[in-house]
Amino acid sequence: MARRAGAADWDDAEAVHVAAPAKLNLFLHVVGKRADGYHLLDSLIAFAAVHDTVSVRPAAKLSLELAGPFASTLRRETDNLVLRAARALAAAAGVKPAARIRLIKRLPIASGIGGGSADAAATLKALKRLWRVDDSIDLAALALPLGADVPMCLFGRAATASGIGERLAPVAPLPPASLVLVNPMVRLQTSRVFQARAGALSTPAAPLDRCADAAALAAALAERRNDLIAAAVGLRPQIQAVLDALAASDGCLLARMSGSGATCFGMFADDAAAAHAAAAIAGAQRAWWVCPTRLIDDVGALGAPELDTASRHKSV
Repeated sequence: MARRAGAADWDDAEAVHVAAPAKLNLFLHVVGKRADGYHLLDSLIAFAAVHDTVSVRPAAKLSLELAGPFASTLRRETDNLVLRAARALAAAAGVKPAARIRLIKRLPIASGIGGGSADAAATLKALKRLWRVDDSIDLAALALPLGADVPMCLFGRAATASGIGERLAPVAPLPPASLVLVNPMVRLQTSRVFQARAGALSTPAAPLDRCADAAALAAALAERRNDLIAAAVGLRPQIQAVLDALAASDGCLLARMSGSGATCFGMFADDAAAAHAAAAIAGAQRAWWVCPTRLIDDVGALGAPELDTASRHKSV
């Protein structure tokens, strides 16, 4: 079982630290359904600067420590994607599954921004370095059985996603954009949202042209959709209140739900507008998670991950 983490002994040369940023579906079209029940998607994914942090260091056995504002829910789980990812890599590499893992959980649970999947992907990356696993081990092959979003998070760059999310193709760099992420603090299971979806299937979107700035990106995205919004709102009406609050914010260029919800994002031209909107929404809805952050199209641009349990991109 996961236990509470202490930070004192993680800032040394033995430890490996990897950021696990929030994954965003900038649009999401449901274009088909396989015989096994999985839906086929056409989506544009990117990332936000706010992130969980996975740290690993040598140990005699496999263990997981938890810290951060959303750690308490995970402590009740006897197993999770981080430990499953660790065991999968150890089995594939033929090494003993032994490491001390620390997860700083800053992203809400079951929230449509790939938090658990990002943590699993970051665990694969971190343990590959710690265990000196060579490149003959295909991390992408290990990622998909862990969940459809794990390959996206492992890929770590803005991309179109097709199939069930495992077919990834990089896109031209996205322009700088500021974001406000908002979650009404309701959990929403992806499977329930897909089951509740009704209506005709969509067709794949035309390739996105290169956008000069955030306004152009928002305009292009407005011509596309998230086909799961109606189903998600039917299950959790609070999501519509989030979308309405973002859309009503001064300077909001686009308000949309990410993935299967319940997290939504507002896109803004600059950090000042995003910060102002975040403060207003948080002031009006104190129970919501509200986080001003930035759009990133390559997780490598994040630099060194944050190691404390707070965050520069903390909710307001």
